[in-house]
Amino acid sequence: MTNQPSRFRVRDRVRDEIVADQRVVEAVVAAVHEQVPVYAALDDSRLPEVRAIAAWGVDRLLHLWATDGTLGPADLRRFRGIAAARAADGRPVQAVLRAYRVAATVLTDEVAARAPGLTAADGFALARALLTALDTLSEEMAMAYASTTEDLVGDRDRALRLLLDDLIAGRHASVGALTDRSARLGVHLPDPYCLLVAEPMTGGGPDISYEAAAGLLDALGDAGTSLSTVRGSRAVLLAPATAVDRAAPLLDERAWRGCAITREGLDRIAVAHRLAADALDTAPAHAHRPGRILTDADAHVLALLGGHPAAAADHIARLVLGPLTDPEQRHLLEALTAYVDAGSANAAARALHLHPQSLRYRLRRIHALTSRDPRDPWQRLTLDIARTIRA
Repeated sequence: MTNQPSRFRVRDRVRDEIVADQRVVEAVVAAVHEQVPVYAALDDSRLPEVRAIAAWGVDRLLHLWATDGTLGPADLRRFRGIAAARAADGRPVQAVLRAYRVAATVLTDEVAARAPGLTAADGFALARALLTALDTLSEEMAMAYASTTEDLVGDRDRALRLLLDDLIAGRHASVGALTDRSARLGVHLPDPYCLLVAEPMTGGGPDISYEAAAGLLDALGDAGTSLSTVRGSRAVLLAPATAVDRAAPLLDERAWRGCAITREGLDRIAVAHRLAADALDTAPAHAHRPGRILTDADAHVLALLGGHPAAAADHIARLVLGPLTDPEQRHLLEALTAYVDAGSANAAARALHLHPQSLRYRLRRIHALTSRDPRDPWQRLTLDIARTIRA
């Protein structure tokens, strides 16, 4: 370093200080998260990737400035790889480029704050390095983004599977980016939707083929607004919410079981998948009554029993009990409580001073309003848990 011109020694010192200070990378990530709407929607699972790219970018750009260097083939490959990944996960290229411009502004401010004595030549060199990098980045990313998008659209079936894979993995930045990506693929995502996770009744068998998942999707109908993929031995389907009514008999025909989530938004498909998959992992065998699939309410009750509830207790109670939480249905909730506590319709009728037929009528009304039969062991348990946590 002692043989370097003094201007390079100053730049080296500034570069070393900034690279060693983790707060600079955090400042870049915070600025991008705040100023670029697509990045503001990223959850905590995606931020480490943004942080890693920011750290590499800060180090590389300051090295180019400190040495009056130029971007090399490895840099271009890195830019193209980033662009391809963003195209695959649906993050718009315009948003990615804006994120780099925001990062460049933060970096410029950091350099200025740490080296007030920099010469005009140093400032011009920094501006030239940043502008050259941004210009090259724009060109490389635009080409790579277009190429990846064409590849995805060209193999539409694979592209649609990848779209659902990204959704259930939580790799989408925003509903807007998701809408843009689905539009390019010519599919209109259902909203409200049914996310169905299904597997053979034996469970834990060999992996299901994509063809088997697609066949189940075709049987459900609504192909223009539906997606399917595979997770090991399970099929994962995204279809209009109305498909839930057709799913149970179709699974019954195939000797499959499943869990359908219908009450989450498009920005929470990953949550819906986790709920459904965990429900299939933990539900007792008697919960899978023939002709019936597990629902949001079952999944939330199972999550509660497992000690990791995905919703507040009052929300779970409303999911299970439905209209029974309304004041005008208080008599039905009292009938349910008496039946669960007493263990039989006759005993419950005596406790409430009702004729047994009146009590049985109320149980039928409970079944009609909640789609849960108090006489079924699993459904009675979910109703009991819901009325208990509501109290």
